[in-house]
This record gives sequence, C-alpha cells and structure tokens, in this order.
Amino acid sequence: MNKLSKIIFYNFCLNLALLSTLAFSCKDDISNGDDDDSETPTETLFKTGTSAGELSSDEITEASGLVNSRSHSDCFWINNDGGAGAENRIFLVDKTGELKATYWLDGVSNIDWEDITLGPGPEEGTNYLYVGQIGDNLAQYETRNVFRFVEPNPEESQFPLTDTITNIETITYVYPDGSRDAETLMIDPVTKDLYIVSKRESPEINIYVASYPQSTSDTITLDKVGTLPFTLATAGDISSDGSEILIKNYSKIYYWKRTSGESIADALAKTATEIPYLVEPQGEAIAFTTDGTGFYTVSEEANNIEAVLYFYERED
Repeated sequence: MNKLSKIIFYNFCLNLALLSTLAFSCKDDISNGDDDDSETPTETLFKTGTSAGELSSDEITEASGLVNSRSHSDCFWINNDGGAGAENRIFLVDKTGELKATYWLDGVSNIDWEDITLGPGPEEGTNYLYVGQIGDNLAQYETRNVFRFVEPNPEESQFPLTDTITNIETITYVYPDGSRDAETLMIDPVTKDLYIVSKRESPEINIYVASYPQSTSDTITLDKVGTLPFTLATAGDISSDGSEILIKNYSKIYYWKRTSGESIADALAKTATEIPYLVEPQGEAIAFTTDGTGFYTVSEEANNIEAVLYFYERED
C-alpha cells in the first residue's frame, strides 16, 4: 500500500470509528477530543489541505511544533516532542519538507517539548524562538519551562548545516491551579505575552497567559484567562500581525478573528469558526505563513505513515 493509499485508508477508518461512537454512545463524549459543538459555525476561509511534501529527515519522527521562520520565510522550524528522538534540537525545513538545518540547544534537555513559536522579545526588532517544554502527561512536574533565544539566520549557502545555539534564556512557570499537560504555546506579537492552552481537561480546557516581561530568574505563576469548549488541544498559532488565531485538536481546527483593541483572551472568548481539516495520523502542529497566504500542519509519524506537510491556502 503506497503512502497516499495509507492516508486515505486511515481517514476512512477514523471517520468510521467516529460514526460508530456517535451512533452507540449514550454520552456526548467523543474520543478524539470534541464535545457537542454543533453550534460551532463552519466556514470555508481556507482551501482543503494539500500535500506540500514529506519530511525528508528520518530524525523528525515526532513533530510536535511548527512555526514559519522569519529569517527564511520559505522555511519552518520544527521540534520533536519528548518521545522517540527526543534530543535537545530543533530542525529547519523548507516548505516541501526538505531538511535545511539542525540546531542543538546548549545546556538544556528535552523533557517533553510540545510546541514552538516565534515572535518579539526583549530586544526590539529581534525575532526570538520560544520552545515549549510544556508537556506533562501524568501532571507530575511542579514547574515547566519555555526556552527563549534569538532566531538563527544561517546563510543559505551553508545548507544543510548542523550548529549549536547558546545564550538560551529559561522561563520557568507554575500553573495557578495545579500541574497539568499542555501542547499549545503561542505568542501575541502585539503584547509579547505568551499563551499556553492545556490539553486534557474535559469538557473544557484552560487558557493561561505569561504576561510580558516574563522573568528568567524567578518562577512565575501563569494567569488563567479563559476556557475553550473542547478538549485535547494539540497545537496553536497566532498570525504574525496578531489578527488571527488557530487552535487544533486531533480532528478539528478552530479559527478566531481578533479585532483591534481585543486581547487574545477576549478573542478566544468568542465563538470559533471551524476550518475543514484533512485529519492526520497524529496531528500535533500548526502554523500560519508569515505572508498571510494560509497555514501548514504536520503530524507525528504514526500507523506506518510518514510525516507530511499539508498546506491550507487562503480563499480569495
């Protein structure tokens, strides 16, 4: 069975399982992370996802974070999570999935990295990468971390390259209501606030914020600023101009439009629009393009299906 056939077969099986769950369950609890959100409007803001290419590197086996580079707009930064291949490194791939660079993070370990985001930071006019060590499947860690450092800007003539990133700052945080798992890290490019969305609560998950400036010397306590009416959030992103938000779980993508003067929390308090989603084997990463043309998703490798970048082009 070729790769495309495997994907089609996987989606068929998943949809069949969902139909069975809906038909025979006496509850509204759906195993893929959705509660009864029949009032969530669906709108065709983006075209159906199409394959942009398969990830070329055998080292990217559990892609859990994705963000469009600012130094190389035709590339994305990707991180593995804390499973197989959980070394302390991030990867730069182009929009076809071809590996361009591997960067090791000096002095830190990968204890469940779940997302990566990019935006402003302490130095004006400088782009920073934020790697979220925010996973905690068993809610066993008292503190979690976000690693912040200046985005590398390698010369294309050096590709493919391997290098090490130093001068990494660590933001250490606790939740105001106890340890929990999360896989969604986003930065507001307007305020520089960091947003973390929890994963496993049901029927609602929580939204937390680490307001700027985030201390790198003291442990900070996040503020809870809202909830979302679904569960198992696996990824999210805020557009580079701060006007749009995407959050996904394993079977759906949700979209919010932010108006001028609104906070991210205020925007997320509004009813989301559901974006048609080509369900992936284990989709845990999503990222807007910086040029506003659409967004990309990528899955961990699962069910003997290689990880593929999917592009959702914005409708005219």
